[in-house]
Amino acid sequence: MKDLASPRSLQDYPKHTSAQIRYFDLDRQGHVNNSVFATFSEIARVDLFYDPENPLAPEGTSFVVARLLIDFHEELFWPGDVEIGTGVLRIGRSSFTLLQGMFSNDRLVATAEAVIVMVDGHTRRSTPLPPQTRDILQGLQLADAARE
Repeated sequence: MKDLASPRSLQDYPKHTSAQIRYFDLDRQGHVNNSVFATFSEIARVDLFYDPENPLAPEGTSFVVARLLIDFHEELFWPGDVEIGTGVLRIGRSSFTLLQGMFSNDRLVATAEAVIVMVDGHTRRSTPLPPQTRDILQGLQLADAARE
């Protein structure tokens, strides 16, 4: 089996999101600042979580990021766009792990792995993923992701 965090092509990810690179995103070296990659990751997560066709969080719940790991592969420059591929690596009882690839001109520039926990809006504690959420997440699993 392929290393789950190994580089992939954009087509390997079930969900695709685009973001425009802003001049504001640059640092003193003239490339996109490392902190902006967390924003790109968030843009794609929000696109996934709040998709009106397949909302993931039932009423009274939300998601929190418990862990975010970003690996930088190449520099990213302005002007341009970044394409973010998102797929599910693992699904647990109350959490799931996403893998995201960030691409510019078909070049992989960064990967991000995020552990997401579903929380109850009232108790602010983790809560089990409901069957409908699990079904949507299973449909977004990467081809070689761990099955539970």
